[in-house]
Parts: sequence; C-alpha cells; structure tokens
Amino acid sequence: MTSDNRQRLLLGMDVGGSKTVAVVARAHGEILAESRLDDWSGGDWRADLATLAEQGRALLREADVDVKSLDAVGLSLPGPLDAVRGRVIDAPNLAGWVDVPIVEQFAGAFGVPVHMENDANAAALAEWRFGAGRGAQSLIYLTMSTGLGAGLVLDGRLYHGSTFQAGEIGHTPVVPEGRSCNCGLRGCLEAYVGGAALAEIIREDLARGARSSIAEHAGADPARISARHWVAALREQDAYALELRERFLAHLAQGIAILVQTFDPECIALGTIVQRNADLFLDDLVRAVRLRTWPSLHHVRIVPGALGPRLPAYAALCAASPDWSPEA
Repeated sequence: MTSDNRQRLLLGMDVGGSKTVAVVARAHGEILAESRLDDWSGGDWRADLATLAEQGRALLREADVDVKSLDAVGLSLPGPLDAVRGRVIDAPNLAGWVDVPIVEQFAGAFGVPVHMENDANAAALAEWRFGAGRGAQSLIYLTMSTGLGAGLVLDGRLYHGSTFQAGEIGHTPVVPEGRSCNCGLRGCLEAYVGGAALAEIIREDLARGARSSIAEHAGADPARISARHWVAALREQDAYALELRERFLAHLAQGIAILVQTFDPECIALGTIVQRNADLFLDDLVRAVRLRTWPSLHHVRIVPGALGPRLPAYAALCAASPDWSPEA
C-alpha cells in the first residue's frame, strides 16, 4: 500500500440496478482498468455481492494488481444507506437488497478499508474533482434520472448531514399538498421533475385527452412512455411537450433556487435529462432561477455536468477516496 495520497491504489464500483461500473485507479484520476456488468442483479443480495466481488477480483487481475497492493475499496450505491453500520437499508432498484451488510462483506473479500457513498454524493465528488466543478470550493450536483437527488460539496468537503441524509432535494416540498410522491409525502420536487414522475404525468394528461407525438414515440403503449419520448417530442416542437417543458422548468427552478439561497455555492452541475439536452433547457432554466434568487447570488454558475458517460467510472473512483482533495 502506498503512502502518497495522490497515488493511492483503489478499487471502485458504481452499483446500479441495470449496470455496474468498476474501476482500478489512482486517487488523482488515472484509471488503470475498467469493466461494466449489465443486467447482473439476481434478486438475492448474497449472490449479488459475490458477483460484484468477483468482478472486482477479475478487474484487479486485468490490471495486474495484487489485492495486497490496494489501499481501499469504494462503493457508490443507491440509497438509502446506513453509513454508521455500513449497510444498504433498502435499494429500490435492486430486488432483495434490504439491510445488506455490504461494507462488512467487501472488507472480508478484499481485506482493506471499504468506503461507501450514495450515488449522488459520489457523482458530486466526481464532478467537483474531475468535471464541471474543478477549481471550485463548493459544488452541488443534481442527479436527475428516475428520481432526483443532490450531492453537496461545501468548503472543499462532502457534506453528509447529521444523519447522512443531506442532499434529498427531490423530497423538498415545492407545491403545498401537491402530487403524491413515492416517499410518502406530497408536493415533492421529484414528483414533478423526476423521470418516473414525468412519465406518469404524461400518461395522466394523455388519458385526459391531451394530444402529443409522445404517444407515437412510445409505440402507442402508455406503459412505455418515458422522459426520453418527451424529449423527442420537444425536438419536434410538439405543443403539449412544450407546455410540459414550462411546468418542468418552473418546478426545477424553484428547487434550484432553494439550493442557491440556502448554500450560495460556486457551481450547480446538472445531470442526465438537462445534461444530455442542455440546448433544450439550460438557458431558460438559468433565467427562471435568476427570477427566484437575489441578484447578489447570480454569480452561481448553473451548468451541465461535464463528465457525461464517464461519470460512473469517476464516481466509483471517488467513492473509494471520499476524503481526497485535488489540492492534497
């Protein structure tokens, strides 16, 4: 094991329900080997952890790295997590993953310290160190896929909160007594801008008579409708898709304004929907946020995430070295 902080040798995994990305890397960002598993979870967490551990061992062999040379293993995981006990409490996209002692299992498999972070935190670290937030002391990253979460890097350190639940901006109420959210509350931001919620809103609107090419993009099957079909309709200037865009931007701007006024970060980086389609959303979103925040806070940069498809690999690396700083 190395004492040079920048050269620490790490095994990281970004674990998701449909794919898992693993890397062997140096803390400063040099990736030595990388692999990906698709459709890997079988519904039994014990078997799944064995599959992940074998993926890690195979990658170490590919990189010609002895496990005894590792400094740490890191796991970027869907929450909620119990960071004190090192357990996944209940991963909604991983069947059977309830109260999973993942840190203990990986420590036994590799014999080195094991760190875990929720996926939004790991992504925030990745964008701060290697992407849109390079050179900044504070960055907030919004992960915007099925749901909505945030990772907070404040004054050069990842902020977890007193019970490791900081960053749940998706479950901040933005509409009093509004739409039901999967978390059990009402009016949450995620219930208006999360990918799953957008698909549900579209299905409801079409059932009430709205006409849109979204239905055609989904093959006339309402169950298949996704945010991707909405974006395709937007690019065709579909009237309903444009109207939904206005609602989406208003709600998202409200949530981002809360973050701006609360934390005064240097940079807010946006993932997934906005990151991939910045030409459709970004300029109007920034204007909407400016209307909801003090002029003295208009210095906050609101930008697409910079890592794109490389984000999972760097999030995996950052999960393995959560305390490393680019200035270290």
